[in-house]
Amino acid sequence: MHILALDQGTTSSRAILFDLQGKVLSSAQQEFKQSFPKPGYVEHDGEEIWSSTYSVAKKAIEEGRVSPKDIAAIGISNQRETTLIWDRSTSKLICPAIVWQDRRTTEICENLKAKKLEPLFNQKTGLLLDPYFSATKIRWILDHIEGAQEKAARGELAFGTVDSFLVWRLTKGALHITDVSNASRTLLFNIHTLKWDEELLDLLNIPESILPEVRSNSEVYGSTASGIFSGPIPIGALAGDQQAALFGQNCLKKGEAKATYGTGCFLLMNTGEKPVESKQKLLTTIAWQIDGKTSYALEGTVFIAGAAVQWLRDNLKIIKESKEIDELASSVKDTDGLYFVPSFTGLGAPHWAPHARGAIFGLTRGTTAAHIALSILEAIAFSTEEVLLAMEEDAKIKVDELHVDGGMVASDILMQIQANFSQIPILRSQNRELSALGVAKLAALAVKTEITPEEKVTEPFNPNLERSEREKMFKLWAKAVELTQKWRSQ
Repeated sequence: MHILALDQGTTSSRAILFDLQGKVLSSAQQEFKQSFPKPGYVEHDGEEIWSSTYSVAKKAIEEGRVSPKDIAAIGISNQRETTLIWDRSTSKLICPAIVWQDRRTTEICENLKAKKLEPLFNQKTGLLLDPYFSATKIRWILDHIEGAQEKAARGELAFGTVDSFLVWRLTKGALHITDVSNASRTLLFNIHTLKWDEELLDLLNIPESILPEVRSNSEVYGSTASGIFSGPIPIGALAGDQQAALFGQNCLKKGEAKATYGTGCFLLMNTGEKPVESKQKLLTTIAWQIDGKTSYALEGTVFIAGAAVQWLRDNLKIIKESKEIDELASSVKDTDGLYFVPSFTGLGAPHWAPHARGAIFGLTRGTTAAHIALSILEAIAFSTEEVLLAMEEDAKIKVDELHVDGGMVASDILMQIQANFSQIPILRSQNRELSALGVAKLAALAVKTEITPEEKVTEPFNPNLERSEREKMFKLWAKAVELTQKWRSQ
């Protein structure tokens, strides 16, 4: 038997067909358009999210030379917080998807903060009042799409993060569901009661009727509808991509941590069966729920990681392919005093500064494209280390090694820089698709089987930078970050 993992990300959709030994039998990937209609706005065409996901699913099945009856279950991992609202009767979206990176709801968040409501939201959801999360995006859509509030009140509209939307389309509207990990990223879900919170819904004037039913991460929810594939396939797992990666990395014990380097960089630490309240502006989130048992995690998000390399490629045209950054960066011994803060969409953890903007400090006549390339890689590692330090402080646990995955871990130079800045071994899995593997494992559990891949980890990247040099660089980085936050106060 096989498991089909659908991994719907921020810049592309992937489908991977696994066997029960974790071997990839086939895979397909398709990029889709990113839209930036105004400064701070980031949108996707929801129809393209669906069409690209559906296309790669069919291609993976075809290239794997299997039929639906050979697939035990589908697991879906997804970019989180991205917000879609559609008409229940037609299944048509009422506006473009508002992406997790989008900052248009900063004013809504600030108004809620001015009313001193952030502690309430934080206590119930484990999150901060930031445009990152889904709730204020829902509020914006209901405010700006004509008739949306009234339709929502009549129960005519449905909200979903990407997982909900894909399940709706795969089942032709038979299922409107999400899972606890994605629900915990909406700013509307009480992570203690494991229910949508009526008080928070009332504060934002969001009708509960638009929300999906919340389910566990591993169970058979239903099957794909007639005509989607050549036969029905059970849908057995849903998980936010970062929680799926934590599971895929086998970080199943309290204190184990991973970092996923993709468009952004996401660090999660398993904190066990009790949520840890953060004092360092990290997020307390649900890792997963299996067989009625809920596990929690601390999370810190760096908004811009791989996106900075894309900027170097697509906006500055300094490189033609993302992988070229390694060769360019390695052509210089250091950045020559250059510090790059890629806060294009504000700063995430542990700063949470939505008005911060990107900057390069230390430019001279001698600055070259290679210095900029290396400073980008250093910025990603600096940002990751900031979050890791905050995580250790909150959990009162010293991380002895960091498991890493995601597209950017192919960069040897980035991994070595991370080891130098974090002063711990960095363990890179040979499997770069840990979100897909994680959700495939969860789907396998739902159908009473198990994926047991061979553990494959490359030699660790060990630190080779003197701690004193690391401390000097980190102080200058902190100064650069502080200055980006002073560029705009509103």
